[in-house]
Amino acid sequence: MKHLVVLTGAGMSAESGLKTFRDENGLWEGHDVMKVTSPQGFANNPNLVLEFYNQRRRQLKTVQPNAAHKTLAELENNFKVSIITQNVDDLHERAGSSNVTHLHGELFKARNIADETSVVHWEDDIVLGTTDKNGIQLRPHIVWFGEDVPLFEKAISICQTADILLIIGTSLQVYPAASLMHYTAQNTPKFYIDPKPSIASKENLTVIGKTATEGIKDFINEIS
Repeated sequence: MKHLVVLTGAGMSAESGLKTFRDENGLWEGHDVMKVTSPQGFANNPNLVLEFYNQRRRQLKTVQPNAAHKTLAELENNFKVSIITQNVDDLHERAGSSNVTHLHGELFKARNIADETSVVHWEDDIVLGTTDKNGIQLRPHIVWFGEDVPLFEKAISICQTADILLIIGTSLQVYPAASLMHYTAQNTPKFYIDPKPSIASKENLTVIGKTATEGIKDFINEIS
């Protein structure tokens, strides 16, 4: 069974109704998004940062996986599928995908501010004073800009065993995630689905300039 490795970004979940900030003006309620997605932002205004993720968490509870999420899950009938996602939502899992690596953390998890391995399942709001059982303040289990990406080495090893690489809905601008496509074997066929693709087709790379739900149909036709 061939190993299909899928890299997904915000465009994968956009059709489910989740906001993508990189496509907009970089602001959240008048605040620079960097101020709510960085350790410095958390140190300067923890209430603001916690409320940003509280709103993301609440919104995630109101949306459902879209057709592209479901199609990826169904591909497990014919391929060994490994999904590496920059997304912090759980829509891949809810759609039925069984092997998902979250590079940038998960909205429905939290950890205390002293230990990045102290991860717990968490679906409620987090405010100052929300602590773990040891009385240590909780924060979202999210990899903020400037922090290490602990699962990156795992993602590299997954890409190195890919027979086919599919990239969906990512600008290929956020590093180190954007570099993962270069860790596949030299002749591995690659497919890139994005309505506003940042790169052009070339040898071993097919660019499909469509949304996730439409582009994945073209992808399946290409590999069938």
